[in-house]
Amino acid sequence: MMTILISLFVVAWVAAALIGSQAYFRGEQRKPIHERNWASESFDFLAKSITGEETDYMERVPAYVVVETYASKRIGK
Repeated sequence: MMTILISLFVVAWVAAALIGSQAYFRGEQRKPIHERNWASESFDFLAKSITGEETDYMERVPAYVVVETYASKRIGK
């Protein structure tokens, strides 16, 4: 009986880890990204191996856009 419970626990843990990884990488492939990580080959490789999908850079947008200081000060006036 104890072996069945342990096996069930292990199977449930592995399933949760796989589902969580899928959800994490699918979410990361779609949310805004910082410029320094824009073309991260290691992320793309890992995300594709886990989700089976390429990262769509038409869907991802830069998280922070550098704005010219002079222009941003003039907007507030």
